[in-house]
Amino acid sequence: MSVIVIEFITLDGIVSDPDGSAGTPRGGWAFRHGPEAVAGDKFRLGRTLDEGVLLLGRATWQLFSRLWPGRDDPFAARMNAVPKLVASRTLRHNGMSVWTNSHLLEGDLVDAVKRERRNVIVTGSLSVVDRLMAGDLVDEYRLLTFPTILGTGRRLFPDDGCHAELECLAAEQVGAAVLTRYRRAAR
Repeated sequence: MSVIVIEFITLDGIVSDPDGSAGTPRGGWAFRHGPEAVAGDKFRLGRTLDEGVLLLGRATWQLFSRLWPGRDDPFAARMNAVPKLVASRTLRHNGMSVWTNSHLLEGDLVDAVKRERRNVIVTGSLSVVDRLMAGDLVDEYRLLTFPTILGTGRRLFPDDGCHAELECLAAEQVGAAVLTRYRRAAR
């Protein structure tokens, strides 16, 4: 089992509001490069998504549950079929039916991830990522870096964040962005 964090990110490390849905003044930065920059399986999840579980925070799940069910391309079929765990203290079980295979995570987030036997893919969901990084549970980062500098916003790796040694697995240009894959360095 691996925990894989996937994020849209700017050159200066900002991950907040890539699509503009949060309404921040500089939001929507990833989509300014055209829809092809963010469409499909840009993070090269493939079979990992087919055999894993998607872990989402409340806000990301609510956004995705409005977007993905209405799509019918091959990647959307994977996103709709994958089991989804939702970390939320405010959502209720009866609201999970809006997006197939969605289930409210029971108990402590870190404990639940430690018990999981499938690969756990976390997309967006910064509060979830923060908790997993603090628990030293992230095995791999897949970052789609856009040629944008915002200067302000939420960073994936804040100044006061956890220390981690990583090794680069791959780097490839994907449209206007660069997909980089890093995994935890051997201890």
